[in-house]
Amino acid sequence: MTDSRGGTRTLVLVRHAKAESPGAGPDVDRRLTARGHADAAAAGAWLARHGLLPDVVLCSAARRTRQTWHDVALGMNGSPPEGGPAGTSPVVRYETAAYEAQPEDLIELIRSVDPAAATVLLVAHNPGISLLSVLLDPQRADPDGLRTTDLVVHRPSTPWRELAPDGAEITHRHTARG
Repeated sequence: MTDSRGGTRTLVLVRHAKAESPGAGPDVDRRLTARGHADAAAAGAWLARHGLLPDVVLCSAARRTRQTWHDVALGMNGSPPEGGPAGTSPVVRYETAAYEAQPEDLIELIRSVDPAAATVLLVAHNPGISLLSVLLDPQRADPDGLRTTDLVVHRPSTPWRELAPDGAEITHRHTARG
């Protein structure tokens, strides 16, 4: 099915950017490193250059994923020096269920998005996000999984609510480094 811009549905999976090493505090509160902030902004610039501006963002509620999304958004909106095109503001959902989620849990989150959404961006954690990519396209997925600030673009062949294993071909991969 096509979207209003004449293209197909697009699902962009993003593993959060480089975070601080685990410390004494809760894992969910870990922050991005300086490199992580730069890499996430570079990821946003790459998305903008490729016209992959999301209509819906599903983001784990963990601090490092929220920070990743914030920096991706800054990069997409052309903050210097990237110069990418500014898009409309997506619907952003911070999802507690995306933290430590299994791939099946992430598919359920994706199935719940507005059927009219053309592009969905999911920011989450390993191993769930890597395993989701494998589940959606076992033939083309990277067997080593997603590294920090890796982006994988999938093209689902069905409406969001019908997303199923082996139902979203990988069309692009990118590792963002700022």
